[in-house]
Amino acid sequence: MRLRPFSLDLTSPLGTARGAITEREGFLVGVGPDDRAGISVPGLGEAAPLPGWTESRSACESALRGVADDGGALVDDALDRLDPGATPAARHGLALALADAAARGEGRSLAARLAADRGLPTPTETVPVNATVGDGDPQTTAAAAARAVAEGFDCVKVKVGARALDADVERLRAVREALGDDVALRADANGAWDRSTAREALDRFAPLNLAYVEQPLPAEDLAGAAALRSGREGREDREARDDREDRDDRAGDDADAPVPIALDESLARRDLDAVLDAGAADVVVLKPMALGGPDRALAAAATARAAGVEPVITTTIDAVVARTAAVHVAAAVPEVAPCGLATASLLDEDLAPDPCPVADGEVAVPDAPGLAGDAFDGLR
Repeated sequence: MRLRPFSLDLTSPLGTARGAITEREGFLVGVGPDDRAGISVPGLGEAAPLPGWTESRSACESALRGVADDGGALVDDALDRLDPGATPAARHGLALALADAAARGEGRSLAARLAADRGLPTPTETVPVNATVGDGDPQTTAAAAARAVAEGFDCVKVKVGARALDADVERLRAVREALGDDVALRADANGAWDRSTAREALDRFAPLNLAYVEQPLPAEDLAGAAALRSGREGREDREARDDREDRDDRAGDDADAPVPIALDESLARRDLDAVLDAGAADVVVLKPMALGGPDRALAAAATARAAGVEPVITTTIDAVVARTAAVHVAAAVPEVAPCGLATASLLDEDLAPDPCPVADGEVAVPDAPGLAGDAFDGLR
């Protein structure tokens, strides 16, 4: 097994609970015939830990080096030794490298191999993706959303929660008026609200026909998210709010949550089973790097779908190798909703040319063997 460290600057700092991130660091993981019997061609993976979502860089490196013998070859049970709960990025890197090698050896795409392993239908040839619009005044937000639609996106996610709720209502109303009713509109609060504000937000967003609101509450508050979904949370506050001007034609008090709820950051604090058992989400946002590999991400998507919860695949602002793998995961999910895979622009540079760039709101899934045929041969 070969580890190659990398560091890529972001185009702008990324704010997280642990401070701003200005670069993405990690390791390319290479495997080949010398590492294990049955590997006939080289395989490539990416392990890119992200604070708040995975282990640290040092823990990732230690875990990967711990599954190789003194000569650098993989031990027999290497993948089983990597705990997806403790070191998910390390497991992702090795699992992807092994899966890429296996799929290349079989002459089929990674998506085809993932789907076949789970008994799923033939993967789709393209994956729909959403555009993301950051914070701004109503005019700026609406203009950015309109540009995205002009570029071919038919699903737009708007970041909310950095301003007062009144301002976010105006921003989303401006976007909906600019885009019309045919474009799917999502809002992402990144855990910014308390329960009362979240309840009010869902009520006031209802007339805008949002596809969902992502992470309305702090990541740990599964009970609050479940209460929002059932319409319980904040009900005691509504009578007081009804005395104010009904600016938004809010939904009736006895209805369930008028806007579906998606959880993202919660999956970094609690496992998927806990989210499903709590009845806390209509949609789960799944990051293969944080879940421990493409195989585990697809298994999570199948588990969620079986529970009546829709999966959306996204990345942890990964480099091109893991980002391509996430495209394959999404392609293997039948009738997948628009996914958060249009993240290449967040990197100031990348490890290699992108084999599946976004075009007209979609990414074409590479159909060459493995990740993308010989597209990454210079990295292997």
